[in-house]
Amino acid sequence: MCRRQYSCAVLSIIIIVFFSINGFAQNVNDAVRLAQPGLGMSARALGMGNSYVGLSDDASAAYFNPAGLGLLRKMEIAGGINYNKINNSATFQGASTDYSNSNTDLDQISFAFPFPTLRGSLVFGMSYHKTKDFNGALSFNGYNKNSSMIQYLLQNSSTIPYDLYLADKDYNSAIGGGLNQSGTILQSGTIDNYTFSGAMEINRNLFLGANIDIISGKYENSREYYEDDSYNLYQGLTDPNSAISKDFRTFYLNDIINWDLSGYDLKLGLLYQFQDFARFGATIQFPKTYKVKEDYKVAGSSDFSAASVQLDDGKYSDKVEYTIVTPYEFSGGVAINYRGFIFSGQITYIDYTQTQFEDPTGISDSYIAGLNKNIKDQLNSVVNYNLGLEYTFSDLGLRIRGGYFVQPSPYKGDPSDYNKKYVTGGFGFLVEDAISIDFAYLHGFWKDYGDNYGTNLSRTYQDLTLNKIIVTGTYHF
Repeated sequence: MCRRQYSCAVLSIIIIVFFSINGFAQNVNDAVRLAQPGLGMSARALGMGNSYVGLSDDASAAYFNPAGLGLLRKMEIAGGINYNKINNSATFQGASTDYSNSNTDLDQISFAFPFPTLRGSLVFGMSYHKTKDFNGALSFNGYNKNSSMIQYLLQNSSTIPYDLYLADKDYNSAIGGGLNQSGTILQSGTIDNYTFSGAMEINRNLFLGANIDIISGKYENSREYYEDDSYNLYQGLTDPNSAISKDFRTFYLNDIINWDLSGYDLKLGLLYQFQDFARFGATIQFPKTYKVKEDYKVAGSSDFSAASVQLDDGKYSDKVEYTIVTPYEFSGGVAINYRGFIFSGQITYIDYTQTQFEDPTGISDSYIAGLNKNIKDQLNSVVNYNLGLEYTFSDLGLRIRGGYFVQPSPYKGDPSDYNKKYVTGGFGFLVEDAISIDFAYLHGFWKDYGDNYGTNLSRTYQDLTLNKIIVTGTYHF
C-alpha cells in the first residue's frame, strides 16, 4: 500500500509507465495533505491548544470562529511571525538517521473594524494568514540484501532501467538485492488565505458570523534516491548488448513535484455568550476547493566503472491540472471563565472519505475515479479534540496559557501512535488596554512509515517531532 507523504514518489513513476500519454503523480496522500487542518495563526489560540471556537474574541476569530468578531468593541490590527522545525528520526534496515527542515514566515496581518450600531454589534474583518506549512524531511541509509528498486521497476514494466543500461531489451537485469539504499526527501510550501469576514449580534448575546477565503499556495516535494553496489557484486554487463554497462556502481533517481495552488472556501460560525461566565461556539467549514497545477519532473542516472548514463528528463516529466475538494468540518466548543481562569475545549468532526479529486486536465477520468475509490477504501472519519487553559494576573497584565490537542490519523487501521499529538504553552502581555504581545510554543510528536517502493520491500519507520513558535502583536484602538 502506498503510504503517507514520504511513500509515493516511486509509485508516481510507475504510473507514468502504465499511462504512456501522461504522467500521473497523484495519490491519496495528496488528498490528505490538503484535507488535514493546519495549526492556525494566533499565538494566544495556539498557546491554548487551538481550543478557540468557543472563545474567539479577537481578530483571529476570522480563522477559528467568525461569529466571535461580533464581540469586538474596538478596532484591531494584528500581525505575527512564526518559526517551525520538523525533525524525522528514520530507521531503515536497522540504521537510524536524523533529518530536519525549518522555515520562518510572516504569519498574519489582520484588521477588524466594528461599525457603530444603536443595538447589538456589526463587525467586519480582513486578514492575510498562513493556515498550513508543508515542511517535511526524511533521510535514510542502509543495506538491503533482499530487494532493489531496479527489479521492482522492471516487474512493473518501467522503461527506466532499460534507458539507463541497467537491463536488456527484454527488461531483464542481473541486478537484484545486495545494494546499499539511501536517499533524502525535502518538502516545503505553505497555504495562504486572504479572508473577508463579518459578524453581527442577531439576538442578545447571540452572534452569527461568516468568512470567505481566497486561497493561494505552493508545495514542493524533492526526492533523491540512490542504490550503490558497495560490495562489487555486479561487475559484469547489466545490458549484454552494451559494453558501457560493465561493472555497475550506482543507480540514481530524482523526482520533483511542484504544486501551484489556488482556491476558495466558506465558513459559518455561531457564538453565544452566557453572562460573563461562559461562551458556546459552533462552526461549519464548507468544503475547500483547491485547483492544483502540478509540474512533475524526473531525472536519473546510472554509473559504471567507465561511463555514466543520464535519463532523458522530458520522457518522464509532465504537467497536469486537477481539483481536490476537501470534506466538511463541524466544530463545537465551550469556554468557561472562573476567577481569572479560562477553560476551553472543542471537538471537530471530519469525514476524510468525502475528499474528492475532480476536473482533471491531462489525466483520464477513469484514473481519477480510481483515486476516489482509493480514498473511500483507505481513509475514514475522525474526531479531533482540543483543550486549553489561560490564567490572567490582572495586576501584572500577564496571561499564561497551556493546551493539548490531537489530530487522529485519517488512515484506516492506524494505531494511536500515528495520531498527531501536540502540547502547547504560551504567555501574553497587555499594555494599557491598547497593545498586547503574545508568545506561543508548540511541540508535536507522532510516528509514521514510508515505502520507497512496493509494500514493505524498502520501508522506513519514522519518529517525527515538530517545534513551532508564534509571536503575535495586536493594537486595539
